[in-house]
Order: sequence, then C-alpha cells, then structure tokens
Amino acid sequence: MSPRLDPTTLSTTRAADRTGAAPAADGTGTIAETSTIAEIDGIGGIDRIGAIGAVDARALSKTLFARLARLEEGTHEHAYVRNTLVELNLSLVRFAAARFRSRSEPMDDIVQVGTIGLIKAIDRFELSRGVEFPTFAMPTVIGEIKRFFRDTSWSVRVPRRLQELRLDLARAGDELTARLDRSPTVAELAEYLGIGADEVVEGMVASNAYTPSSLDARPQNEEHDGTLAERIGYEDGGLEGVEYIESLKPLIAGLPDRDRRILSLRFGADMTQSDIGEELGISQMQVSRLLSRTLVRLRRGLTAED
Repeated sequence: MSPRLDPTTLSTTRAADRTGAAPAADGTGTIAETSTIAEIDGIGGIDRIGAIGAVDARALSKTLFARLARLEEGTHEHAYVRNTLVELNLSLVRFAAARFRSRSEPMDDIVQVGTIGLIKAIDRFELSRGVEFPTFAMPTVIGEIKRFFRDTSWSVRVPRRLQELRLDLARAGDELTARLDRSPTVAELAEYLGIGADEVVEGMVASNAYTPSSLDARPQNEEHDGTLAERIGYEDGGLEGVEYIESLKPLIAGLPDRDRRILSLRFGADMTQSDIGEELGISQMQVSRLLSRTLVRLRRGLTAED
C-alpha cells in the first residue's frame, strides 16, 4: 500500500524548513536526500494530496522545490516531483479562479487555464530568492486566466491595443460620470486619458465587438415589433439591375461608335435629344430614330439570351 503523509512527517518537514537543514527521521540529525518526503517513490505514494492543509502544503512544497532543483529536467524523477507540486498547489488555482466565478465561462475551464499558469510558475520559481511560492505564483495564475478571457471573450477578435483601450474607457467613463453627474463627452474622455478624440471613438466602436446582439432577439422597446433581423434588413432595388447591366455590356460593345456615343450622352450625361443632335451635328429626329433603333436592338439581345 502507498505510504501516507502523516503528521510526524509534516512536522519534520516544517522543522527542516525553519532550520534550513533536513532533520533525521529520528530527530537526531541530518538525513540523506532519500528520506520519506524527498524520496521519489515516497512522493509518488503520498495519499490524498488535496487534503493537506495550507501550512503543511507550503512546507512540503519548499522541500519538493529543493529536490526539483537537483534533478535533471526530462527525467522520470523530475516529472514526478513537478507533478506532485502541481497537485499540491491546486488550491491556489481554485482560489484565483473563484474571483472569476461571475463570468460566463465554466469554472472547470477557468481552473484548467489557471493550472497552466501554475505550471509556468513552478517552472520559473527559484527557492533561493527567498520568496514564498504562493506570492510568486498567484500573479502568473491570475494573468493566465485574464489572458484567457481577453482572447476568448470577444465575439470579434480585435487588436490587444483596442481591448486595453476599451477597459481604460470603461474606467474613465465611470470615474467621470461620478465626478460630473452625467455621461462624459468624447472630448472629456480624451482629455482624461491623454489621447486623441479619434482614438476614443475607435475604442467605442471596438467595444461593440465584445458582446454580440442576436439577430433573433426581440427589442426591449415595445414601440418596435419583430426581431432585429427583420428591422435591419431591406430590399436593394439596385441588385436586380446588376444582372441586366452585366448582360448589356457585350451587347453595347458590339454597337457602332455613334450609337454607343448617343447612349452615353443620353443616359450617362443625361443630355436631351436636341443637345445630342447639336453635339453630333445631326437633327433631333435623327437622334430619336437612332436611339429607338439601338434600344430595340439591345432589348432583343436581352430577350434572346433569356
């Protein structure tokens, strides 16, 4: 059966932490690195690591970090000690994740992301610096969780500069609203943050990408009926003419130069038939006949294609 971590072993570990030396198992002197706690097999056999108290976990973590520093990275022993440190300090991750329980993301996902931060902290921690591991690890864990929300919370991915600008605008808006007893203007926000008005507007526009509006949502204002999709959509009459224009292009290209010129002056320059006659040196009646003949030809060409 795997050995358990009993109170005596934990007391021995705390004594070693206070004195800087590892006491013997019988309390009479220094023991080798193969003691119950430092020994790899013993570490792997510790039962119910999650049930260890915070004080005991901190003391045991110091011993494990000292052991980890002497092991070669990539070995089985190194991985064993490193994994035990992760399990031993998962309470730090749960504590940090609790600060974000109001977010829409599942708590299991937040804890998983925070655990990544814990692993990074374990890999960078140096016991010789004299800093407590929880103090060192907590900013890394929280930073990893915040980075997760920054990268996944936005409906449309925007540059990090705009994400941070949105947060600055939100804080500035709250402070100025409390100070002025009204919503601040763009100019007031720009002056408060020391940036240009164009940047403020850009940040406000980027904020729209944070939370999407469902096209099937009903408006809160009872004056409007129907969903958002029904209210923002409209029929573009110009779309119907696109097909005709594309079909007419080869037909117009096949017309004589004068006929194309008349079409351009009549429908492009919006000139009257009399003005076109003066432009081309022909009578208004000739312009009328040529224009009618050209339009009939184009109409027949479209009909033939259909």
